[in-house]
Amino acid sequence: MIAPNTTPNERVSKPLPMAGAAPDDTAASCHGDLRSSAVAGEVQVNASLKALMDDYPLGAHEQPQGMCPAFGSLRVGLRMRRTATVLSGSACCVYGLTFTSHFYGARRSVGYVPFNSESLVTGQLFEDIKVAMEELADPELYDAIVMTNLCIPTASGVPLDLLPKQINGVRIVGIDVPGFGVPTHAEAKDVLSGAVLRRARLEAEEGPVARPRELIEDRPTVTLLGELFPADPMGVGALLEPMGLAVGATVPSREWRELYAALDCSVVGALHPFYTRAVREFEAAGRPVVGSGPVGVEGTVAWLEAVGRAAGVSSETTGVAVDRARAMVSKALERAPIQGRIQISGYEGSELLVARVLVEAGAEVPYVGTALPRTEWSRDDLAWLEAHGTHVQYRASLEQDIEAFKAVNPDLVVGTTPVVQAAKEAGIPGLYFTNLISARPIFGPAGAGSLGPVLMGAMQGRERLNRMKSFFSGVGHGHTAGYGFTEVPERKLNAQERNAKARGGKAVTGCSTSAPSVSGAGANRDTEARLRTKDRVKQSARAKGSIK
Repeated sequence: MIAPNTTPNERVSKPLPMAGAAPDDTAASCHGDLRSSAVAGEVQVNASLKALMDDYPLGAHEQPQGMCPAFGSLRVGLRMRRTATVLSGSACCVYGLTFTSHFYGARRSVGYVPFNSESLVTGQLFEDIKVAMEELADPELYDAIVMTNLCIPTASGVPLDLLPKQINGVRIVGIDVPGFGVPTHAEAKDVLSGAVLRRARLEAEEGPVARPRELIEDRPTVTLLGELFPADPMGVGALLEPMGLAVGATVPSREWRELYAALDCSVVGALHPFYTRAVREFEAAGRPVVGSGPVGVEGTVAWLEAVGRAAGVSSETTGVAVDRARAMVSKALERAPIQGRIQISGYEGSELLVARVLVEAGAEVPYVGTALPRTEWSRDDLAWLEAHGTHVQYRASLEQDIEAFKAVNPDLVVGTTPVVQAAKEAGIPGLYFTNLISARPIFGPAGAGSLGPVLMGAMQGRERLNRMKSFFSGVGHGHTAGYGFTEVPERKLNAQERNAKARGGKAVTGCSTSAPSVSGAGANRDTEARLRTKDRVKQSARAKGSIK
């Protein structure tokens, strides 16, 4: 069991146990049921789903608590120039994915191949997809078309691998991204990145390929793996420059020909450690892969030394770059110290790297939760954080993240939207990881100096949150949720019931003079044919109490 709440001055000096319970994996959802049945051997799965199960293992909980995983691959495809993106799945899923993609700034349409029960079971859906690819394949507009199967077509075994590899010179890349096969949207980015890297690698092995737009030829390059803040590649490039190296390309890429530049590197820096399939393609191309990243003083030194060894740079040259980087990062940390206890959780893949920066800046980080799995490329970060008293929870659930901040009582919670919401309701300041942390540089001197002011400013709001919590105590729970009520709401009378109440009995309408008499205050009102319209209006208004 996790420890009870502590006071703000109490500090946890040992790693936390696994906090909270996993979500109920027996509940039906598009995320877990088929995969759990496959693991148990209750159903047979196709080769595509089997590969997903091997590459993206699940943790203690089976059902992801974030957005549909396919959003990750959809986002990567929509960011690639001259690339069309097509989905096949339930209409509601396609609507939600396209809405979300355009909400996040996509400026291109998303194709859709619909289906019904008949086309699904007869195999007509595959033929419809093939026709759609043929109609869309215009070499004047596209270099590639990404065709994505969502849950139902994947579970039904629609074989995208049987599509033509190219039509009219346009590459056809088919991927399966079911919610029950890919645990997070971050790993779905790897599904597409691995697929396009594989195709680009095979093309390069067959012969000459298109020249990348900005190909660096005067020195060896380092490919960075992971979606990064736009300034980060430049900052990393400045650290590599004294070693005679340069940042070449980043993956996920923005254009097909950039994939050739990414493969034509000396070293791959797996800054985000969950790109399993992308790493496999780089290793197949004979490229060494280095984990972690240049974060903080110790992280920057270790990463530069590892890159130097992998690239064959002399120890003397690497030493010069290390000494220069150590001095710059140290000064940046001194100018932006962080004091306080901070909890980190998220689903981006950079949670461990951010935690390392905060610890070196002076913060106490007792807990880091990440929705991503444990991989070889996060091994060094895990060991470093555990040596500094941080508990790292891979495949963390919402319940675990919430129980963790209840146990350690941090000064600030940096996490996903529901975690931050729960923290603020408890009077603890919170910041959304994706919008406020991932949207800043984290590598090198820029990363060391960018987070301090934001986090320190947020921690100063705890007193204000506690005042708000006290002011709104008891509001928003049970029957007090909503506006303007202090007690249980009562049912209001409708117009007919109000009229009847005003007449002292049952409401009677019509013009029949033979209507039965009603004794009391409401006798014979509204039963006379001679009653004029304006009198009826006055009568109705009087009954409602609007005139006297």
